[in-house]
Amino acid sequence: MMTLCGRINKRFGTGGGLRLTLYDTFPEEFNPETMPLIVDIDGLDVPLWCDEFDYVGAQGASVHFADLDTERRAEELIGKEFRMELEEEELPDDEFYLEDLIGFATDLYEIGTERRLEGRVADYYDSEVNPLFALEVEGRAVLVPAVDEMIGGIDFEQGRIKFILPEGLID
Repeated sequence: MMTLCGRINKRFGTGGGLRLTLYDTFPEEFNPETMPLIVDIDGLDVPLWCDEFDYVGAQGASVHFADLDTERRAEELIGKEFRMELEEEELPDDEFYLEDLIGFATDLYEIGTERRLEGRVADYYDSEVNPLFALEVEGRAVLVPAVDEMIGGIDFEQGRIKFILPEGLID
């Protein structure tokens, strides 16, 4: 299964080095000799093989990719997310990934008003600081923090999420 595992953030050092942010889905058993990082370039999945890979802190890494030895070529990858081919692991029945909610229908209720809107989860942005759901509501994009306090319930069988939001958040 192809899994989103990180993001290429900035150049590092010389000769095409880059810094990565590793998502929680990045495999602990990563072997740069047998596992490429897959990046979408112009609609094509391009495997990037690591010549050098060093962890930097708990959520980062520095990397030099094979056949990518200039700063100009490295610059073209900045901002791109990468995926990896991973074995799907079994989750306990009561656990799920927030990414699994993409495509779910939404019912949005504002606290203090009688306002109720419908929409759908269009995307999920993972961040330790501020994870967000991107919702499509009445033809426009709305970002909602992905926190327990704003989720009133999830119906997996119906593919529906109930959000309880502070007044003005979706304006």
